[in-house]
Amino acid sequence: MIGCTAPSHIYPSLGLIAELVKRGHRVTYAVGASMVDVVEPAGVEAVSFDSILPQGESAWPEDPASAMRVFLDEAIGSFPVLTAFYDENRPDLLLYDIGGLAAPVLGVRYDLRAVQLSPTLVAWDGYEVDMGEMLVSIRESDAGRAYHSAYAQWLQDNRIEVDPWDWISHPSEVLSLIPRAMQPNAERVPDSVQFVGPCLDPARLADSCWTAPPGEKKVLFVSFGTGFNERPDFYRTCIAAFGESSGAASSWHVVIAVGHRVDIGSLGEIPPNIEIYPQVPQLAVLAASSAFVTHAGMGGCTEALWFEVPTVAVPQAVDQFGNAALLEELGVGVQLADGDVTVDGLRGAVQTVANSGQIRARLAEVGAEVRSNGGIEKAADAVELRLSAR
Repeated sequence: MIGCTAPSHIYPSLGLIAELVKRGHRVTYAVGASMVDVVEPAGVEAVSFDSILPQGESAWPEDPASAMRVFLDEAIGSFPVLTAFYDENRPDLLLYDIGGLAAPVLGVRYDLRAVQLSPTLVAWDGYEVDMGEMLVSIRESDAGRAYHSAYAQWLQDNRIEVDPWDWISHPSEVLSLIPRAMQPNAERVPDSVQFVGPCLDPARLADSCWTAPPGEKKVLFVSFGTGFNERPDFYRTCIAAFGESSGAASSWHVVIAVGHRVDIGSLGEIPPNIEIYPQVPQLAVLAASSAFVTHAGMGGCTEALWFEVPTVAVPQAVDQFGNAALLEELGVGVQLADGDVTVDGLRGAVQTVANSGQIRARLAEVGAEVRSNGGIEKAADAVELRLSAR
């Protein structure tokens, strides 16, 4: 497994990786040194390198092509470490995250199948036409041209003569780890993509370090994930909207995960019905929740659908806007623009999604479909089929 040094990219496939180990396969996991402790409990042998991926959103370039360049530079920089290891420990199959750009190149080097484990949407037939305006703006920018040139040179250095845009947009084999319901234009996804569905990690499901409080209060979960969570003002709005002093909102017990870059002490007085932590066992909290305020990252969207929790999406960046719109289109939540969030507006949106019989009915339908996609067993079978056919 060639991973990406970010928790949101690791969690979606970790259950599958653990299942492969359980089935008796020897699995190595290449990832930045800071994430070794996240992957090793799955039973893998970690192959670590010094990651250059920024920690915290403020360190990422705002320009999309420049952000893409960081992942490319990560792959190029880690490549000597990976080849030194895998030249001596040749694998039978390569799996990789969308950020693990070294894997397809290693596949050519070792004449092996490289199978992408996609934790987000994939390109569909006609993608370049449908997304033409956005793609042109990225690819024709100075940063986009520099990215293309650097990528092409790296591929050529490894005896690969293809256009980098085609190389990254249309991988030869993909196992999609998202619900089909969250894939735009799913009917136009090519046959090279197999939907195996969410692979929720049993170890995360079994995490019992948080339990729902006793009493009749409904649980509200607030989390902006691990990459876009430096939002102290937003958390203060949540406290004002749902703290016991807010009257009608006191029926809520609120759990807020703020990440490790927000000083909880700076958020002011915390009402007794609100718990605030840097990090929580998200699956345990969602399983007990009646509503979820989220930035609409794909991982959180998937998990909310799995547990049939209605969402109030406040997208922050990248694919989150499309995810938030899709959740609303599915009829399982609503979305608010970040700049328009107020105490009353947020409180009203949460009450709306939590009390809507129509939303609950749609969640039951969509949740059942999500859980029926296949999951870990189907994904592991798909990997083993490719191993047997190598």
